[in-house]
Amino acid sequence: MSTTVDANGKPYNRGLLIAILLIGTFCTVLNQTILTTAFPTLMKDFDITTSTVQWLTTGFMLVNGIMIPVSAWLSSRFSTKWLYLSAMAIFEVGTILCWTAPNFGMLLTGRLIQAVGVGVTMPLLQTIMLTIFPADKRGAAMGMAGIVIGLAPAIGPTLSGWIIDNMSWRDLFGLIIPIVAVVLVAGFFFMANVLETSKPRLDFWSLILSTIGFGSLLYGFSSVGDNGWTSAIVLSTLIIGVVFIALFVWRQLHMENPFLEFRVFKHSTYTIAAILSSVTYMAMIGAEMVIPLYLQIIHGFSAFHSGLTLLAGALMMGVMSPITGRAFDRFGAKRLSILGMFLLTAGTIPFMFITRDTATIYIVILYALRMFGISMVMMPTTTAGMNALPVELMGHGTAVNNTVRQIAGSIGTALLTSVLSNVTDNTKPAHSLIKSNPLAYKDKYFDATLNGYHAAFYVAVAFCVVGLVVAFFMKGNTHSAKPSKKEVDA
Repeated sequence: MSTTVDANGKPYNRGLLIAILLIGTFCTVLNQTILTTAFPTLMKDFDITTSTVQWLTTGFMLVNGIMIPVSAWLSSRFSTKWLYLSAMAIFEVGTILCWTAPNFGMLLTGRLIQAVGVGVTMPLLQTIMLTIFPADKRGAAMGMAGIVIGLAPAIGPTLSGWIIDNMSWRDLFGLIIPIVAVVLVAGFFFMANVLETSKPRLDFWSLILSTIGFGSLLYGFSSVGDNGWTSAIVLSTLIIGVVFIALFVWRQLHMENPFLEFRVFKHSTYTIAAILSSVTYMAMIGAEMVIPLYLQIIHGFSAFHSGLTLLAGALMMGVMSPITGRAFDRFGAKRLSILGMFLLTAGTIPFMFITRDTATIYIVILYALRMFGISMVMMPTTTAGMNALPVELMGHGTAVNNTVRQIAGSIGTALLTSVLSNVTDNTKPAHSLIKSNPLAYKDKYFDATLNGYHAAFYVAVAFCVVGLVVAFFMKGNTHSAKPSKKEVDA
């Protein structure tokens, strides 16, 4: 393990710092999807409806999305060590509240508190990894970060299903509490202040515009599945979100020290990388939602077994992330992203033709192929985009990239959900057929549902094709970073 110096010139152990970051952030990011298969149990225990229990995910994603833009200011204003420990402590408090929740209101409160910590730790992990490694080793560093950001959400449904089947839903939170406690204790001794800080003023109006804009937009997209695109709630929240985000961006572009620096998009490599990682994320998140539904409805799988079918792909993501990170350091992002998008597209096209008799092993292999492709695109392109920025813009670049990706994931999920439900509704048999010929009704309803899945995967393939085209615009040599302003002035 190498010992280096932090922003204040004090020595620290980089290996231990990375271990603390990865373990702690894995726990926080895991919570994005860990309740996926627990909803039926929670609905029964608290006597609540589907729309109510969904707030455990919707509310979490909203707060998470709102906090990510704030993370750039926080990382500039507060020391790295105490910011990370504070975020983990907030997450721990939220987790304890969830574990002990006597009612749904307390459980939801705990989830929202958790999301505050996640919204800080996820972008902070990427910013730290990009800062403490030189440009020619950032691919491997971000590959390690990719294990957390890619594997944790992917493994969540499988882990959740196993715990629900064998233990209590409270153990979803109870098992995380001691791990985070160890991270907090170890972090107190081994975390270091590796990011340079200043005293940027918190612009109150930027915070308000950001919160309303991103919160409203994410809520609008997350509501499409239940309410449809023509719903007054969906349309109004989307319009409010767009208007406030436009005002937020306009204000940032006219400030000397912006709350979030959108000028990062002046760097073409960063912009292309942000588009590519966002499109890839849309394809990944959308499929993670649709495939379990197909397995449960068409094949009659339990939530746990449908999650288990996706486990090989999740593990593929975890295994390949550090490998593709090292490959990025050697070959750059263009070759990796083109090959990765080709594999992602090739692995998605067969899903357009799945039937009620499609073998489970076929689904497992195709999903693993998709995740292999995603591992070649997600973190390498993100690293390439960050390398195109001056060092002092790394925090802003990470926050902007994560914010855009979060919104892209919500858009992708909303599009696939609405296409799936609309095509199914438009092709399902007449209700009167239930009485006259129930077997024929069931048969035709299965066909209508399959039509919905086919249409959803047509959209997913479209995402992949767009990404494949964009990949050709990546520059060949994207593993060298721009110098900071200080270096240029020197």
